[in-house]
Amino acid sequence: MATNESHTALAPGSLSADISRLVVRLFAEYTGRGPTKARTTIRDDTIICVTQDTLTKAERRLTAEGETDLVVTIRRKFQSTMREDLVGGVELLTGRKVLSFMSDHDGEADYAAEVFVLDGPPIVEAAIDDGAAPAG
Repeated sequence: MATNESHTALAPGSLSADISRLVVRLFAEYTGRGPTKARTTIRDDTIICVTQDTLTKAERRLTAEGETDLVVTIRRKFQSTMREDLVGGVELLTGRKVLSFMSDHDGEADYAAEVFVLDGPPIVEAAIDDGAAPAG
């Protein structure tokens, strides 16, 4: 898994990276294969996690055979099924309540987006060291 995180003023890289890892892990648990790339951006009370290369071999084959709408329908079902775990994980990581969760998938380009609107900016623990992003 290659994860590219955005850095925020609140938690330089660490919170973004944690959310990216959460999303990738849950996709893998639910579909059998996680995205190869994930990037999370945090701005005020909004979190957006964009993933790339999430489709399974079977889903890629269906898309190649013109069944993109079917693949997107199935992916949307997975995303709604994962909703509770995604929202719970983001609430745990941010210390905030998720007021709104939106999710979608582009089957042809194989990008997905998970959007979380919080009840305020993430609460960051004082344990973050001098602002240096973790190596990785």
